[in-house]
Amino acid sequence: MIEVLRARARIRALVSRTPLRRSEWMSDVAGRDVFLKLESLQPTGSFKIRGALNAALRHIERHGQAAPIVTASAGNHGRGLAYAAESFGLSLTVYVPRDAPAAKRDAIARHGAELKLVDGYDEAERAAKRHAAATGAAYIAPYANDDVIAGAGTMALEIFEDLPGAATIVVPVGGGGLASGIGIVARALAAKPKLHIVGVEAAASTAFTTSLAAGRVTEITPGPTLADGLAGNLDPDSMTFEIVRDTIDRIVTVSEEEIAAAMRGLAGHDHVIVEGAGAAAVAAIQAGKCGGVGGPIVAIVSGANIDLGRLVQVLDSVSV
Repeated sequence: MIEVLRARARIRALVSRTPLRRSEWMSDVAGRDVFLKLESLQPTGSFKIRGALNAALRHIERHGQAAPIVTASAGNHGRGLAYAAESFGLSLTVYVPRDAPAAKRDAIARHGAELKLVDGYDEAERAAKRHAAATGAAYIAPYANDDVIAGAGTMALEIFEDLPGAATIVVPVGGGGLASGIGIVARALAAKPKLHIVGVEAAASTAFTTSLAAGRVTEITPGPTLADGLAGNLDPDSMTFEIVRDTIDRIVTVSEEEIAAAMRGLAGHDHVIVEGAGAAAVAAIQAGKCGGVGGPIVAIVSGANIDLGRLVQVLDSVSV
């Protein structure tokens, strides 16, 4: 928890304090107040900027500005770290799946990072680690990193300040960095029986659901999903498995149809544009999968970086 507070002091002037906005549409669906934490409004279009800035600043404190860094990303972490590297004059290489949305790939390149395209997210992690070992660059993992997790946790501080009576927090889960940051702060500030935290995975990529059932990190075969930011395997050495296991009440999954319906609902009712991962929490609430005690629900809308053509396809169709 102390590292989250330090992260907040470090990045406060560099990130947006995003709104916590009541959704009339979702409140009607859920039968209780639902608030959207709109991280889609961050300067880089996702919550990842929080952890990226904190990790970059900690890197400079430890190693100096001249020391290069490397990362792997489905897109949003890479964009956040590229933004940080450009701001602080750092040399950065980002390994990204070649099928990642152009909106994410192009933004990484615009910020001046060296972009390396590989076949799939799991290979991006492996390639970035090989790069670090071969060159001496510091590897900043997109989720399995204490500084990234602490930066993500700063969002929870804002939630509890703006809505002290929050009863349920619904958070999208990919590698578990965001869920870990939220869970650490929530358990430090709120009594567990009074707060229900629900993680949401894409049904096409259930790394946590599978691993938690097995009691250890277990390899899966991810399928294609609108929620590209949630797809991929867990790093076998990631600390997020234990943190999520110990702080998140349960993990639910949402289908591609449920994700698409949430994207359309957010656009049509709340006039909020989101990517698939950004709609996952709302999808779970809309599908009645969150349960928990009575009281307000917070849905974390984690990002908005989606290619225009893909967005139009989702908004114009009944299913994807």
